[in-house]
Amino acid sequence: MSDPRLSEVSLADIEAAREALDSMAVCTPMEDSRWLSALVEGPVWLKCENLQRTGSFKIRGAYLRISRLSAQERAAGVVAASAGNHAQGVALAATTLGIRSTVFMPEGAPIPKEQATRGYGADVRFHGRYLDDAMVAARQFAAETGAVLIHPFDHADVVAGQGTAGLEILEQTPDVKTVIVPTGGGGLLAGIAIAIKAARPDVRVIGVQAEGAAAFPASLREGSPVPLSTMSTMADGIAVGCPGEITFAAVRDYCDEVRTVSEESLSRALLALLERAKMVVEPAGAAAVAAILDAPGDFESPVVAVLSGGNIDPLLLDKVIRHGLAAAGRYLYLRVVIPDLPGGLAALLTRVGTAGGNVLEVAHERISPSLSLNEVEVRIQVETRGEEHAGRVLAELREAGYTVYE
Repeated sequence: MSDPRLSEVSLADIEAAREALDSMAVCTPMEDSRWLSALVEGPVWLKCENLQRTGSFKIRGAYLRISRLSAQERAAGVVAASAGNHAQGVALAATTLGIRSTVFMPEGAPIPKEQATRGYGADVRFHGRYLDDAMVAARQFAAETGAVLIHPFDHADVVAGQGTAGLEILEQTPDVKTVIVPTGGGGLLAGIAIAIKAARPDVRVIGVQAEGAAAFPASLREGSPVPLSTMSTMADGIAVGCPGEITFAAVRDYCDEVRTVSEESLSRALLALLERAKMVVEPAGAAAVAAILDAPGDFESPVVAVLSGGNIDPLLLDKVIRHGLAAAGRYLYLRVVIPDLPGGLAALLTRVGTAGGNVLEVAHERISPSLSLNEVEVRIQVETRGEEHAGRVLAELREAGYTVYE
């Protein structure tokens, strides 16, 4: 019998998966995005997998995989490695089916994801810094206990389950021309690409990875999965060091392009989704929108951008919002040299206020080799209305004779 991890996933597999998931996964909404449509100059839709059960698409693949285990396999329990979204999908699926689950998470996994995974009934354990480290521990646990490893992306059932989102996209937006998908290990991208290309080979399917964790571009160039030596991104949901065999082959054969986005772009996209679409997403879930904001003219409309997940730590959300505001030019962090005289600070703040800036924080620096005895450096954080306004604030300060460092 062939290893199911090495079998190709077909449209028939994805259609069968949809029937199996009927009582578990929901058909998530497709929301019209007028602000993105204006940028692209054509219709843009948001596929809201952040509103899926457990807060991400992962329940689709996890439930299908676990539901097909034999009675003997179910008795042994399941184990998984995940930064959080796959963990929640595995935990809920296993508990629903009456199966014991253990999940290994990398150290530093978001607290809400850990707590939710425990809440769905899994035994959570931490191991290593990255998902790949947690996967090593999960494989060892499986070897020692007989538990069945539920891989987060590299299994035919998992890819077929994720592919059901592609069937929904075609039904909800039958005239779609471009589908953009956040991508880590490639399970969601592979499944969606297989489903869409089978019915509509003219549709462009584009994967998006975080620059600091982009394993697919090099792997596609080399012709086989190539592991990354290091990773650094806030988008833990797509921080995967190496594509799987199944997902790599499917992305190579069915996906038109994989591009990358910066941390600044992810922050900007997350903030825009919160403000304009009223959608709470995690950094990974904002990757498709980040790609649109980076280059709106690159995508033929109608466009569907998949919001892959919405499980974000509120503390991280606060940091990302601030980062996004700075990336959008709505925060200025300035160092301004002023005379160390009575009224000097008041004059500076008045000038900022006259220019329409809102001062949020102020700090003084009097002792520095770069300052003369009668100077003081003021560090200020200023809220502006955007990049153009920020430029005007800077120009007015410099026109007034202040030495300003950004």
